[in-house]
Amino acid sequence: MSFDILYLMADLNLPNHIAIIPDGNRRWAKEHNLPVLQGHRKGAQTTIELARKIRAMGISTLTIWVFSTENWKREKDEIQGIIGLHTMLKQYVKECTRDNVKITLLGRRDRMPDNLLKVITDAEEKTKDNTKYFLNLAFDYGGHDEIIRAIRKLTHEELANLTPETFANNLDTGSLPYPNPDIVVRTGGEIRTSGFMPWQSTYTEYFFLEKYFPDLSESDIEKIVTEFGNRQRRFGK
Repeated sequence: MSFDILYLMADLNLPNHIAIIPDGNRRWAKEHNLPVLQGHRKGAQTTIELARKIRAMGISTLTIWVFSTENWKREKDEIQGIIGLHTMLKQYVKECTRDNVKITLLGRRDRMPDNLLKVITDAEEKTKDNTKYFLNLAFDYGGHDEIIRAIRKLTHEELANLTPETFANNLDTGSLPYPNPDIVVRTGGEIRTSGFMPWQSTYTEYFFLEKYFPDLSESDIEKIVTEFGNRQRRFGK
């Protein structure tokens, strides 16, 4: 990060939580005459680089939507290729341990292949005591699905006396210090949320970018955070 950016950000309100809808991996691969899996691989590497950048900026929480509940409809070879990228997570856990990053899975666990579930569960276990930074991987995640699962967790007594706080605590993000994203970034030129974190994003600031996710850069994050710091957030007041 340049000195000018550091100086500028000193006077800004930094977000606590950035979430990203990383759209465009397949289109990026096609435009580069590469197999689809290479687009997902480049997207995974971009995720690691952006996570480092966001930590360096002093932002505690990053959520990445890796795989939606609807993505199971894709070609079997593509799904297997995405799942095969779990080897990158195994390597990244060492960095998370060093940098005090806690990894949390958002989404369903019951449909996840055993090899991927083991890698993610091991990553959660090895980083469970980390408290400075938080990396949330939304896999087999859908906003409607999350809400339904949260409702099913509630007892009859909790339902009879339901409060927003009680409900939020039963969402996948319930244990996080900053469960609600201040910023959601969607790449790939699509201007929609696709049901991503509907409960948590009531007062989120959205940024829709034309570029594909593999091309999302550190300077893009700097610009987004700078613009966020200049926006007025009234929270209904």
